[in-house]
Amino acid sequence: MQIDLNSDLGESSDPDLVERDIRILGCVSSANIACGVHAGNPDLMRRTVRVAHEKGVAIGAHPGFRDQEGFGRKEITYSLAEIEDVVAYQVGALAGIAALEGANLSHVKPHGALYNMAARDLEIAEAIARAVAAADRRLILYGLAGSKLIDAARALGLTAAEEAFADRAYHPDGTLVSRDRPHAVIHEERAVIARALSLVNDRLMLASDGQPIQIHADTICIHGDTPGSDRLALAIGQALTEAGIRIAAVGKANA
Repeated sequence: MQIDLNSDLGESSDPDLVERDIRILGCVSSANIACGVHAGNPDLMRRTVRVAHEKGVAIGAHPGFRDQEGFGRKEITYSLAEIEDVVAYQVGALAGIAALEGANLSHVKPHGALYNMAARDLEIAEAIARAVAAADRRLILYGLAGSKLIDAARALGLTAAEEAFADRAYHPDGTLVSRDRPHAVIHEERAVIARALSLVNDRLMLASDGQPIQIHADTICIHGDTPGSDRLALAIGQALTEAGIRIAAVGKANA
């Protein structure tokens, strides 16, 4: 049994947060790197790619809306062509940076509002999938488990990775509770570890009403911008390993 652990990284040049990213890269199997639009810049992109490549972590583009003030979490109305543009632009930018380090991209995971809108809106999901397919059909498209983005990726013949969040509250329909709601983010380490183990072993998650919901997860996200995320990544990784679960990037065959 295996699972991918991914984290959204390269989103701040603050030295302390850069060091936290480096520690997280020692614990996860996939990194989603900000592409200079909602956060990040070329220098930070290259430094993050370099460390990920050195550690054997799969490198992915993390495209978002041009909303640095809101950290890409504000929903913005774009045309479908504009969504294609903003995704292709960012994937291409990170692919070029990765090439400077002798690395290749393995996947794409939309960020923030773009991710959430694609989870529920098939047309937006299809625009993202078209941009990824045009950039490189070998790229894996990450999306919320059971969402429209997963459907759109598969309809275009892309490999899709269904993502779950051990540190986020879920509605009974399998959608995420908005971050502006109380208790949307779960901070208690033991609870997050228990949820991660349940996701892998039983494909179950407790919803906000206390009822179990079925979730198939190929990958579990650990938010890089959450305080203490480096310690949480280490703890989750240790718990999964001790339970006999292999941590490996999506598409990497079980040994």
